[in-house]
Amino acid sequence: MTNLRNDVRNIAIIAHVDHGKTTLVDELLKQSGIFRENEHVDERAMDSNDLERERGITILAKNTAVDYKGTRINILDTPGHADFGGEVERIMKMVDGVVLVVDAYEGTMPQTRFVLKKALEQNLKPVVVVNKIDKPSARPEAVVDEVLDLFIELEANDEQLEFPVVYASAVNGTASLDPETQDDNMQSLYETILEEIPAPKDNRDEPLQFQVALLDYNDYLGRIGIGRVFRGTIKVGDQVSLLKLDGSVKNFRVTKLFGFFGLKREEIQEAHAGDLIAVSGMEDINVGETVTPHDHQEALPVLRIDEPTLEMTFRVNNSPFAGREGQYVTARQIQDRLDQQLETDVSLKVTPTDSPDAWTVAGRGELHLSILIENMRREGYELQVSKPQVILKEIDGKLCEPFERVQCEVPQENAGAVIESLGQRKGEMLDMVTTDNGLTRLIFMVPARGLIGYTTEFMSMTSGYGIINHTFEEFRPRVKGRIGGRRNGVLVSMDQGKASAYAIIGLEDRGTNFMEPGTEVYEGMIVGENNRDNDLTVNITKTKNQTNVRSATKDQTETMKRPRILTLEEALEFIDDDELLEVTPENIRLRKKVLNKAQREKEAKRVKQMMQEDE
Repeated sequence: MTNLRNDVRNIAIIAHVDHGKTTLVDELLKQSGIFRENEHVDERAMDSNDLERERGITILAKNTAVDYKGTRINILDTPGHADFGGEVERIMKMVDGVVLVVDAYEGTMPQTRFVLKKALEQNLKPVVVVNKIDKPSARPEAVVDEVLDLFIELEANDEQLEFPVVYASAVNGTASLDPETQDDNMQSLYETILEEIPAPKDNRDEPLQFQVALLDYNDYLGRIGIGRVFRGTIKVGDQVSLLKLDGSVKNFRVTKLFGFFGLKREEIQEAHAGDLIAVSGMEDINVGETVTPHDHQEALPVLRIDEPTLEMTFRVNNSPFAGREGQYVTARQIQDRLDQQLETDVSLKVTPTDSPDAWTVAGRGELHLSILIENMRREGYELQVSKPQVILKEIDGKLCEPFERVQCEVPQENAGAVIESLGQRKGEMLDMVTTDNGLTRLIFMVPARGLIGYTTEFMSMTSGYGIINHTFEEFRPRVKGRIGGRRNGVLVSMDQGKASAYAIIGLEDRGTNFMEPGTEVYEGMIVGENNRDNDLTVNITKTKNQTNVRSATKDQTETMKRPRILTLEEALEFIDDDELLEVTPENIRLRKKVLNKAQREKEAKRVKQMMQEDE
């Protein structure tokens, strides 16, 4: 009979974005008694990055551990967003079970499906937590039925279908096995984890196998490999072999080992089969590689990493305002920062271009890339980026493009407009359900390029009441023709100066203004969206001529409409093929690639001619 380590459980917490898994982990940490009475603990303590806190999303997988009744429960808080799916897939290899958190009102969502599919493929044992049970709109029974339907649809085995359900309110720190009542602690969830999640095998006497699933980087220790000891024992000072992905072998000495406890990483001297640990001492370690003894080099199966689906060009800022606001502006500094990102982000690919000042950066989606840009901006970098493009792949001699599963909930009166707009973007409707509360749930399969820039249109179409989520499904043969993209042209500044209120008011009937009065602009900078489909060069710096003559009615104060200020994501969605986004620590500016009007017109003619020749 196989020995088990009953003193350890390894679980991953999975859920759709905003269903409360990070809050749930906070409560498990607090109630396990690992914090001192007077110790201050932040809300959503696991989301350590500023951006994670602001957006309320988990971007990087986090490890923590709690002790409950003498058992160490290792918890991995996973990202819920499909753009960070590479993290989710690898984490599933490190654990023996998953806690699936589902909102008691929203029920199963696209990313619930995405993360659950990954867990079931690994034959992991699930525990379902129906969270936010305290909401007046909670519908626990219906949500459990939805979860069961999803399990059946994803071809779960009989054992997985017998999942236990815990009803919880993470925000209140309560849980129970009954939807009608709540105990005033999380004990029923701890107990369910201990009873239902299998304990890891205790084969510590066999030869070592440790596999890296996540990377971290530290200025003092260099690259750190985080993973699981699948077999054997690892100690500080051990001489071991690292079996590389390319088949080569590197030998090194384990300089430091870390275990996880609460929010801290603690130095440990040894770890055994079933432990989740971090190892330092090897500079050249990568995700999926196996650490073994010199005399027993047996590699574990390689971990599959999701391929990038979107790419964009990052380049050095060369606008007239370049170098004014950023601390890091040179090609060398941007190259170093992208290399640093590659140390820990395995879903990212950076390829040099013909120009020494530009790189092609490929990632898992708009959110993945925009978070990298936002982090660089906050760190003091200046750069310019192009419109995101989907990555095409050749499969069986056919050119294929990524397709996404889109799920949206919209008010009934907007459903027709949404169906029509996704149809125009070559979307295929898979399902349509009208719920009791007057909302229509639509499920589509849409080419990924049809979704670039769609969120803004969707939000205005549903007056902000719609919810849209999408997740990568598969590569399919490329759909012919142009899909999606911006329909309207832009208003482009003709000279450099400061935007004046007088000029802005004069342009209001031409389109939507993006500028506050007094904003500095340059020739070729985009200052608004045209009402029509062509670009219009405008004078936004024009001031009113002053005269001595006063008129009784003339100087009535004119009211100016509020400008539309784009966020980074909205700006990335908005720009077209011949435009760039200039990103600095203080500003986001949209601009034409060619700033001069005459040169721009000449370039547009050339492109049009080439397209006609292609056809």
